Amino acid sequence: GGPRRLLLVSNSTLHGGGYLGHCQQHIKSFLGEKVKRVLFVPYALHDRDAYARTARKKFESLGYGLDSIHESCDPVEAVRKSEAIFIGGGNTFRLLKALYDNSLIQEIRKRVLEDGIPYMGSSAGTNVATISINTTNDMPIVYPPSLQALGLVPFNINPHYLDPDVKSTHMGETREERIRQYHEEPNTPPVLGLREGAMLLVEGDKATLQGVTGARLFLRGKTPTEHEPGTDFSFLLIDSNLQNL
Repeated sequence: GGPRRLLLVSNSTLHGGGYLGHCQQHIKSFLGEKVKRVLFVPYALHDRDAYARTARKKFESLGYGLDSIHESCDPVEAVRKSEAIFIGGGNTFRLLKALYDNSLIQEIRKRVLEDGIPYMGSSAGTNVATISINTTNDMPIVYPPSLQALGLVPFNINPHYLDPDVKSTHMGETREERIRQYHEEPNTPPVLGLREGAMLLVEGDKATLQGVTGARLFLRGKTPTEHEPGTDFSFLLIDSNLQNL
């Protein structure tokens, strides 16, 4: 075993680039040379075969083999044997329901938190790495048995975080307002709004913002704060009830 190692990416495709293109160097340095094969979880999209082909092509170009969990007759065993796990984006509710349906929540937690294998998520795969999927942007197209997720970190993330467009005439709720509504509920953890192109690297008890864009941090009862790449977010890993301090 070893310390937890997570790479939590806001989005898999950045404008002007291909699938995982904007973070491929981060992936290579994160997985390193010890990992030979990655277990891919395509549950967030309906066409799992096509999704696995896309992911396999990318990871093979980076020097890694890729096995898709949906091709395994025993998903639990696939997780137990995996060297690294990558959960891709799509619909977060569909993804979390499939993780529950296949009895994978505890298995993935054990592999990542106890055995120390690398975990990478993008978009929905980043959402399910956190305490819950309460702060996803997705529509609840299916009904998972719980909104509680893998809990690999003690806070929530809002991938694809969008700032209000000052020129827009759209009068609907902004992302910030929706997160504030979440924090109106008691005992809600911090929410890290990851913009497109941003990612969070977690190594043991250290968390660092990486990528080309910043993030916005929301703490219950506090004014949101703005953070640039390179920010040390290790304090978020200490206690999920920071808002009570």
